[in-house]
Amino acid sequence: MSETPRRVGVLTAGGDSPGLNAAIRGFGKAAISRYDMELVGFIDGIRGLAENHTRQLTSIDLAGILTVGGTILGTSRDKPHKMNVNGEIVNMVPTIVENYHKNDLDALVCIGGGGTAKNAMKLAEAGLNVIHLPKTIDNDIAHTDTSFGFSTALGIATEAIDRLHSTAHSHHRIVVVETMGHKAGWLALGAGIAGGADIVLIPEIPYEVNAIAASVEERARSGHNFSVLAIAEGALSVKDTATLAAAESLVRTATSPEAKRAAKEYRQSVLSGHRDNAFKLAEELEGITGLEARVTVLGYVQRGGTPDASDRLLGTVLGGAGARHVANGEFGITVAARGQGSEPVPLEEVAGSVKTVPLDHPWVTAARDVGTNLGD
Repeated sequence: MSETPRRVGVLTAGGDSPGLNAAIRGFGKAAISRYDMELVGFIDGIRGLAENHTRQLTSIDLAGILTVGGTILGTSRDKPHKMNVNGEIVNMVPTIVENYHKNDLDALVCIGGGGTAKNAMKLAEAGLNVIHLPKTIDNDIAHTDTSFGFSTALGIATEAIDRLHSTAHSHHRIVVVETMGHKAGWLALGAGIAGGADIVLIPEIPYEVNAIAASVEERARSGHNFSVLAIAEGALSVKDTATLAAAESLVRTATSPEAKRAAKEYRQSVLSGHRDNAFKLAEELEGITGLEARVTVLGYVQRGGTPDASDRLLGTVLGGAGARHVANGEFGITVAARGQGSEPVPLEEVAGSVKTVPLDHPWVTAARDVGTNLGD
């Protein structure tokens, strides 16, 4: 490490989410005021790092951003080892290493989700001093209690379900509310419980359409001629789950590059076929039950806007802890949320792992206790 003041790079990567600016500010203010560091921001994530697109970050730049949504640094979904450069896929890790040293950096802070953890691991393996701050509205990053972005998204999704109750009741409809969550159902499950959804479908529990229809019909017989259904975008039926599992097996067992490429293309076609699952499910339920069904896809509204108090707190706590780890020379870690504080976790334990909802989780138990149908 160089003598102080140390120079530290900061970037945000992956999808935007509430709390990114709170984390930039938390890290930046602690780094500058407590540890006398200089900060170099990279614009638009990994791409900015590869293209050496930088801006200095000072205390003035950090002022007033705590409550602002998005990220002042911009973001992208590029991978350092597979980056599109003028139409060609190029390994930009050597260029990134060169830029790291060109900027006289002692460390790099990567703020982002699961993909960013994998990217940070690639850079750590290339010899860079890297730490990762966990961000995602899906709450699916392994080995952290939660991630900033989730609390705000949970509140937004819950409010949407609250509001849709009235139109479902007034028009005697099935209202299907799709939340984000490709591989983990934390957002749909939490918002579904908090919003009083009658049915909640998550990727961890494959659903049977007939079981859902039976639940809707039972509600109608008991005088509730409407139902609100919360579904994670990655939730699949039992049949579709089996089809996807078979596609995944083909990818794992392919013995040649050609076979693996074909298997991956087939898997992608299977995944693409499930993108409109909420609409397909609504159509099926309408046909079985005779009730009108309407779909609301919450989409990017869950990721935008002002972070709530919890995400501002968490971004500040993890950001400050990140500055402390850099000052102590502790790298190759994710700064995980643990209780009211934080804990460093080796990047190799986080990268490539997904935190899914355990089937015995208290939220699952609570949903069943209050009669919420989980599609099984």
